[in-house]
Amino acid sequence: MNDTRGANETGALRLGTRRSRLAMAQSGQVAEAVTRVTGRPVELVEITTYGDTSREQLAQIGGTGVFVTALRDALLKGEVDFAVHSLKDLPTAQPDDLVVAAVPVREDPRDVIVARDALKFTDLPSGARIGTGSPRRMAQLNSYARSHGLDIATVPIRGNVDTRIGYVRGGELDAVVLAAAGLNRIGRGDEVTDFLSVDTVLPAPGQGALAIECAAENADLVAALAELDDPFTRVAVTAERSLLAALEAGCSAPVGALADLLADGQIVKEMRLRAVVGTTDGTRMVQLSTTGPVPETHDGAMALGRELAAEMLAQGAAGLMGERAH
Repeated sequence: MNDTRGANETGALRLGTRRSRLAMAQSGQVAEAVTRVTGRPVELVEITTYGDTSREQLAQIGGTGVFVTALRDALLKGEVDFAVHSLKDLPTAQPDDLVVAAVPVREDPRDVIVARDALKFTDLPSGARIGTGSPRRMAQLNSYARSHGLDIATVPIRGNVDTRIGYVRGGELDAVVLAAAGLNRIGRGDEVTDFLSVDTVLPAPGQGALAIECAAENADLVAALAELDDPFTRVAVTAERSLLAALEAGCSAPVGALADLLADGQIVKEMRLRAVVGTTDGTRMVQLSTTGPVPETHDGAMALGRELAAEMLAQGAAGLMGERAH
């Protein structure tokens, strides 16, 4: 492989990453994989994003791009050679001069509960306080509770994993909702007290997946990173993100979506795309799904997402999302 634009004299590739423990953990895992496929060392370059420093609720600051813009700026300036993002944080519009060279195999996409006394979600006491900063999670938890006669209160919170779990350990909250993938990546999966079935809470579009992004002009690096791409993960998250884009919703909107592959033995036969939009109090929800052949192209996956979004909009989804992203 030719020497890469912007790489330093040691031949090391510079990986731009957020500074959080989770971001550093997942970037470290990607760095090892990149070294395996390129034979070159990778050094992590820590970058602080607006989403890391702002104390506002994500729903207030718009969500879209707040964890990504600083990383992309560093890429465009040649300060780093590639960046690793949590795919669910990535805006759906892709800049022309940057390319997502790889979407590796997806981690567990589900949401999980970390509750006091190792309680399951359905065993939480009446009036239980559940912390989450996500309107999507609030909408679906409140809807489930409403339809099953449970009395819960969803409480908006922010902060890293330690901060969030600390609210439970300190007795301020009965439970918090987190992503299984994040806890697994930092080796804290054993703290989960309950996995939320995707039939109860659909994850954020792209949840559990990573995006490895670099400059489009850096053809050698694009080709090398592409070896880490998982075609099934990419087609699934492309459909999910296409739906999000067609709803004109940002990544802080109350939209859940999951494309899963339906297999007959070892042979993948079909893909099912499920999606939900709802008001955060859970009183009004639009939930639909579609199943068809696994899309064989990027355009096919995009079309699947757009078609399901159009059906949801026809059923009034736009009115449930609050402020729409443009």
